[in-house]
Amino acid sequence: MTFDAHQLDNVLLAGSVITLLAILAVRLSAGFGLPSLLLYLLMGVVLGESVIGVEFNDAQVAHALGFGALVLILAEGGLTTSWESIKPTMRLGVSLATVGVAVSVGLMAVFGHFLLGLDWRLALLLGAATSATDAAAVFSVLRTVPLPRRLTGALEAESGLNDAPVVVLVVLVSSGAATEHGILAMLGLVLYELAIGVLLGLVVGYAGGWVMGRAALPASGLYPLAVLSFCILAYAGGAAIHASGFAAVYVAALVLGNAELPHRATTKSFAEGIAWMAQIGLFVMLGLLLSPGRITVSTVALALAAGVLLTLVARPVSVYVSALGSGLARREKAFLSWAGLRGAVPIVFTTIPLAEGVPGAQRLFDIVFVMVVVFTLLTGPTLPWVAKVLRVAKRSEPREVAIEAAPLERIAADLLQVRISSRSRMHGVEVGELRLPHGASVSLVIRDGEMVVPPTRMVLRHGDELLVVTPRKQRHATEERLRLVARGGRLAQWLGTDTAE
Repeated sequence: MTFDAHQLDNVLLAGSVITLLAILAVRLSAGFGLPSLLLYLLMGVVLGESVIGVEFNDAQVAHALGFGALVLILAEGGLTTSWESIKPTMRLGVSLATVGVAVSVGLMAVFGHFLLGLDWRLALLLGAATSATDAAAVFSVLRTVPLPRRLTGALEAESGLNDAPVVVLVVLVSSGAATEHGILAMLGLVLYELAIGVLLGLVVGYAGGWVMGRAALPASGLYPLAVLSFCILAYAGGAAIHASGFAAVYVAALVLGNAELPHRATTKSFAEGIAWMAQIGLFVMLGLLLSPGRITVSTVALALAAGVLLTLVARPVSVYVSALGSGLARREKAFLSWAGLRGAVPIVFTTIPLAEGVPGAQRLFDIVFVMVVVFTLLTGPTLPWVAKVLRVAKRSEPREVAIEAAPLERIAADLLQVRISSRSRMHGVEVGELRLPHGASVSLVIRDGEMVVPPTRMVLRHGDELLVVTPRKQRHATEERLRLVARGGRLAQWLGTDTAE
C-alpha cells in the first residue's frame, strides 16, 4: 500500500481536528475534576470501527507507538520535576516504585488466579500491568488540592519511577522468559536492568548538562530540541544495552531539568507541549484499539472485581508496606492509597502481550481498559473530598501557581539585552542618565556574575550586561537611544547619532 500526498492531506486534516478537540477537552475535564485521558479514550472509541468506522487493530504498531509516547511523557515528567521537592520523599517514592510494585503484583496475581479464574500467566500480567500509577492522571486532578510536599513528592517520584520495573516484568512474562529462568532469575534481571538504566540516565544527564552549558547554539529554539534528544538518547541507549530505557530516560530528564541550562523555561514549555501531543495521540490510539462489541457482562464483572481488589486491598497493602519507617501518619498513608490512579499506562502495558500473541491477551486488554475507565471516574473526582475528610489538605499549604518566565507578551513588551563593550562610551554613565523613552527601564544589571537591581545613580562599567524592558511600540526608539549613548556617552543628549566612537 502506497502513501501519497492526498492521503497525507487527509491525515493532516483529521489529525488537526482531533488535536484541537482534545486541547479544548482539557478545559472540560478540569471543570469536572477528571483526568483528560478519559475524554481522549472516548474520542478514540468514537472514531473506531464500531462508531465512525476507523479500523485499527495492529497490536505491534500500538505497542511501538505506546512506548514512544511514554518516553516523551516520562521525559517531560523528569524535566519539570523539582529535585528539591521530591528529595525529602525520594526514599518513599523509590520504595513505592519497587517494594510497592512487587507487593501489588503478587497480590493481584493471586487474586486474579484464585478469585477471577485467570491462568497464572494472565493473572501475573494483570498484576504487573495494573501496578504502575500514571503521573498524568494523578496530577491532573491534584493541582487544586493543597497537599503537603511529602505527599505530592512521593506521588511524583513513584509515578516517574514505577514504569521501569513494571515494563521489564511484563516483557519477561509475555515473552515466556520468566517461566524459563525462574522467579529468582527474573527478579535478578529486573534489578540489573533497573540499576544499569539508572546509571546510564545519570551519565547521559550529567554529560548532557555539561555539553548544553557550554554550547553556544545559534538559535534559542535548538536548546529544547537538544535537551529532549539527550533524553531520548538515554532511552535508546538503555534499550540497546538491554537495560531499562524507561529508568534511563526519567533519570536523565530529572538531571537535565535541574541543571543550570540556557533557556530552561523555554525547554520545559517545549517538553510540556510535546508531552501533551504524546498523551493525546496515545489515548486516542488506545481508544481505537477497543471494540465495544467485545465488552461483555463477564468482561465488565471481571474488570469491576479486579478494580475493587486493586483499590481496596492491593494498593493499600503495598503503600503500608512501602511506607514502613517513613513516619507518615495513618491518614496520609490512606490518602496515598486512594491517590494511586492508573491512567493509560496499564492499558499500554497490555499491548505487550497482545503484540507477543499471548493467549487471552485480548481479553486482558478489554478488562484493564474497562477497569481504568471506571475506577478513574470513581477516584479522580473524589480526591479533593478524600483529602479533606482525611485532613491531609492544608489551608496554609501554597497551591500550585502558574509562573511564566516571560509574561511580557500580555503587555506587548520586549526584553532587550545590552552588553557594554570595552569601546562603549556607556562606561561611566549613570542609569538615570540613559534617559530611555517613556515606559522603558533597566530592570537588571549583571556585573561580575552578580545580579543587581540598579538605582538611578548606579554608574555603568565595561563588561556590564543590562536587561532593558521596553514597550513594543517604543522598542525602536529605545534601541536607538542605547546606541546613541554607547557612541556619545552622557553627551549623547546633545550630540547627534553620527557621533564617532
